[in-house]
Amino acid sequence: MTKNIAKILTVCVGVALTSCSSNDENSATTNPENQKSFKLAWSPYTGWEPIAYMVDSGILKKHADKHGIEIQVDKLNDYVESINLYTSGEYDCVSVTNMDALTMPAVGGVDSTFILPTDFSNGNDAIVSKGAQSIPELKGATINLVEFSVSHYLLARALQENNLSEKDLTVTNSSDAQLGALFTASDSANVVTWNPIVNSIKSQPGAKVLFDSSMIPGEVIDTLLVKTESNDAFKQALTDAWYETMAVMQKNEPEAMKIIAASAGGSLEDYQQQLATTEMFYNKADAAKFFKSNEVKTTMEFVRTFAYDKGLFGKDAPNKDFIGIEFPDGSIIGDKENVKLRFSAQFLK
Repeated sequence: MTKNIAKILTVCVGVALTSCSSNDENSATTNPENQKSFKLAWSPYTGWEPIAYMVDSGILKKHADKHGIEIQVDKLNDYVESINLYTSGEYDCVSVTNMDALTMPAVGGVDSTFILPTDFSNGNDAIVSKGAQSIPELKGATINLVEFSVSHYLLARALQENNLSEKDLTVTNSSDAQLGALFTASDSANVVTWNPIVNSIKSQPGAKVLFDSSMIPGEVIDTLLVKTESNDAFKQALTDAWYETMAVMQKNEPEAMKIIAASAGGSLEDYQQQLATTEMFYNKADAAKFFKSNEVKTTMEFVRTFAYDKGLFGKDAPNKDFIGIEFPDGSIIGDKENVKLRFSAQFLK
């Protein structure tokens, strides 16, 4: 899943500020109280692949029918484009990480709500090296990653945990498509990337995982994000359908797992390997507890600091308080007059 937002940040902000009120009659910005038809965009990633079964099985339709609405689901292979289309008003819901939700829709002025966490990365994202045996040994080295992505955030956190900063090494921007080949071709490569690339390179001779997302559990959060103003029927139908799907998945029902693995583009064994480093939220109670935790507040403090330091709030942002972020208990970090990102446990009851 390509999690790089830098290349379209300016475009996204411009689009959001000028055309968030889509002309599409199904947009969440058109008569949200009366809206009956909605659109969800998602992209390939371990924690979001169950959406394929949620649709294929009819579970989503069942819950949409219960609430008297229709939900169109589109799988988009370009992660960045899916968020761009959500921000511009083409979609009412998108699968997205916590960081990208802040630095794209929220910065673009779109008031959005996390209705549920699908999972958090628990080893899917990693720093892998040929030569270094620890993070301190990267001092003075060159490291390749997708700049301003979740990989960049992971590196920043790893350096922080080891009393280092980016000034102590050289960061080189590379596309995710290049990283696997780059690592294979070099005798002294250092890369930060995500699965399935991590799984393909960490078994190579001399490869050493120096740091991964399991060392900062709960910080790389994968979610479903909706327009805050969209009606509650849509939010509840999505949430209930997701957790019915999770119940099936948790039972490891063969037919369901085959459909999910096929959506992921590999064998069931491949998908199970990816699940081993993905902390799924299989029930509403665990999801609600996580969203309500102080750890999520701490994580978003790390995330907004990183985003501001990297200029991802735009040149006009005076400080990291530019965007307000609201949590389930009503507390807010950042500008209380400009809340654009919200964590809600309302639909997890």
